[in-house]
Order: sequence, then C-alpha cells, then structure tokens
Amino acid sequence: MVTWKPDPTFYPSPRMAMKAPAEKLAYVAAFDASRKAPDGIAVVDLDPDSKHYSTILNTVAMPNVGDELHHFGWNACSSCLCPNAPHPHVERRYLVVPGLRSSRIHILDTKADPTKPAIVRVIEPEEVAEKAGYTRPHTIHCGPDGIYVAALGNAEGKAPGGIFLMDHESFDILGRWEIYRGPQQLAYDAWWHLGHDTLVTSEWGTPDTFENGLVPEILLGAKYGRKLHFWDLHTRKHQQTIDFGDKYQLVFELRPAHDPTKAYGFVNCVISLEDLSSSIWVWHRDGEKWGVTKVIDIPAEPADPDQLPPLLKGFKAVPPLVTDIDLSMDDKFLYVACWGTGDLRQYDVSDPFKPKLTGKVRIGGIVSRATHPGAKNGALSGGPQMVEISRDGRRVYFTNSLYGAIDEQFYPDGIEGWMVKLDAKPEGGINFDEKFFVEWPKSHRPHQVRLEGGDCSSDSYCYP
Repeated sequence: MVTWKPDPTFYPSPRMAMKAPAEKLAYVAAFDASRKAPDGIAVVDLDPDSKHYSTILNTVAMPNVGDELHHFGWNACSSCLCPNAPHPHVERRYLVVPGLRSSRIHILDTKADPTKPAIVRVIEPEEVAEKAGYTRPHTIHCGPDGIYVAALGNAEGKAPGGIFLMDHESFDILGRWEIYRGPQQLAYDAWWHLGHDTLVTSEWGTPDTFENGLVPEILLGAKYGRKLHFWDLHTRKHQQTIDFGDKYQLVFELRPAHDPTKAYGFVNCVISLEDLSSSIWVWHRDGEKWGVTKVIDIPAEPADPDQLPPLLKGFKAVPPLVTDIDLSMDDKFLYVACWGTGDLRQYDVSDPFKPKLTGKVRIGGIVSRATHPGAKNGALSGGPQMVEISRDGRRVYFTNSLYGAIDEQFYPDGIEGWMVKLDAKPEGGINFDEKFFVEWPKSHRPHQVRLEGGDCSSDSYCYP
C-alpha cells in the first residue's frame, strides 16, 4: 500500500520547524542596476563541509533585461497543512520570482537539481495587469489557499496597489484579493495571523514615486506610506487603519509572531522626518481593535557633511535607515538591518514590548564602510539589507543592496555586492562567520535571500 506523504519541509508548528535539517543552499535574487544584462537567481553553497562553501554555484539568468528581481518566494509552504484550506500534497518545489520594475513573474522549478533551477513559465506584465488589475509585484507569500502577491500599483501603475492570488500548482492568476478595500490606497508588504483570521498590509508609494529614486519633496512632505491596514482574512474586507503620524515615513516590513496563538507582530519605520531616526513598532490587540506601540528608537549618527551623499549633506547625520527586519522562529530574537549606518542588530523580544539589545555587528555603512574578516577589498559599500534566518535560529544571512535607483542616492559611488553570514547563540549574541563572505560579481547586486527548505520569513503555521 502506497502512502502519500506531505512535503517533508512542511511542519505543522514553528516548534517542529525549528528541528528541521540545516539548510545547504540559498537562492538569492540578483539584479543589474544598469538594466543591460538579465537579472538572475543565484544559488549559494551554505554547507560548511562543502569545498564550495560560501561560493555561488550557479546563476539562472532571466530571459529579459530590466526586471529588477525583488521579494520572491515559494509556491507552497507549511500553511498547506492548515485545517481551513488543506493542500498537504502540494510540493515546496517552485520559486515564484517577480520583477518589481517589469511586472513580469518567473516560475523556477528546483526539483530536478536544486543547484540548477529551471525556468518553466514566464507570466508577462500584460497578463498580470489584465487578470489581476495590478502591476509592480513586490512580495510573494505562500498561503493556505494559494500564492499571495502584494503589488504596488494598479493596472496603470497608479493607486491603489493591493494583493492578487495565483494558483500554487498551475500558477494561473486568479484575480484581485480584496472584496472591500475601504480607504487603503498605498501598498507594500502583506502577511497574516492565521489563528486570528487577520491579514495585515503596510505602505510605500506608487511606482512613479520610487522607480527613479525616492523623491525628496514627497518624503519631506510626508506623502509616502505611514499606515497599517487590517483585514478580515476570509471575507477579504478592510476593517481598520492605523496612521503612524506625518513625521513617520515608509512603514515597511511585516513580521507577525510565528506562534499562531499570539496576536502581535513587528513592523519597521524607515525614517522619522523629525530627527532621521528609525523605529520598530509592535502591532497588537487593543480591546476589540488593533493598536500599535513604538518599542525601539534607533537614532541617526552625526557625520561630517563631506562624507555624506548630496541627499544628506544638509542634515550632517547618517540615518540608520532600517529597511528590513526578521523574527526568529521561536519569536525570541528580532534582527534589525540598518542599511545607512551599517549595523545589524539583534534584540531579545521575548517580551515584545520590552526589547533588549543582545548583539550588534557593523559592516559597510554610508560613512563607516566597515569591512569583514573575509573581504579582500577593505572598505565595503552598502549595508545590511535583506535578512534571513535559519529555521533553528542559529544562522543569519544578509545582503547589501536595497533598490537600484535608491542605492545610488545613498551610495553615489556605487554598491559592490556581498552576502555574509552570522552565527547566533541561543542565549543571544552574534558574530561573523569569518569563512563566509560572498563577493558578488560586479555586474549584479544581491537582494532577497531564500533558504532551501524554508526559513523564518517564508512559512506560516496553524498549530502552536
């Protein structure tokens, strides 16, 4: 009698996922900022026993140029085990890779040879716009009932941005997710609390306000995103908006607690117009509604204007520019990437309202240009940006590029790409793996990291 078993990388609970085998490969989105060569998905060796450790094994080139690959994800994950929409026999097999600039979506099959993914389908931007009513797909999340795609523009590239769904086996676009949008217009990230039937979205701006770089007049005029939106996950209706206030700009990455019994999560605000600081906030239940509480402030650092890019000279300071965060599987440690100053910070958030700084490393940075033990070229450009954590919480990986046009505004001499790894202690504390420094080919810059078998920002769980 043949037994049909779920994908072995699916786990009912985050507790079980933490016992998963260590990852041996990373898939990394890499783009050509000049838009002359195709972007690609690089496969990086993470196995410390391999002779190719800390090297790029292979890069799968996209069929076109100018995609600007961004936040890609898996077709399926542990949420396929949820009782409300079970699909236990779908495989975590395909990478769904959107081009933020082109609105093109690529489907890559990793099964035959995980080190050499094969492109099996390309969905052109015209099909995305026609079937979904959206463009500029930004973030991919695998959910219990399909693939959720957060998009920043409507079919014409204007507001409203929103979410559309794709089938996780055929990859056909099913259509717009929202039934009732309410006041929501701007979009960025989207994630959920499966145990509380709630979806959360954040905000950036419409494509015309960032595709050629951040627009100072829009930023200083407080016209970028500053709100969180809360939705009923199953009726797909908007329920509540929380406005952070006009001094806070760019409310970005959503990291809900992995434990489905917990109704809270973390979000970063990139910059305060008052003092250039960055901040971390907790959203949480507040009676019958949702509330937010600021729990971390990271100040700007004074700097010599001669060392600053034109955009910052008048401020005489380096903003931390927290552009990504990630939460460990046990909901204990929050990692905070300060792309401006070069810090990667680790906070103990066992009590989410009282974070404690437990570790910090510095690499790159607008002024500091801090190096790495494994680097050959001394001063490094860029800073900690896209962060990913292993399922057991012992390893942290990150890259150094944000977005092509914005990179140039803060690092006008250009960014030479790199990827590094930190070793994390269970009790807190982080340090560089001195043997892991991937110097990226100069033609491309690395961005999103996905780990083989899943990671701390790929899966969601229905059981505690």
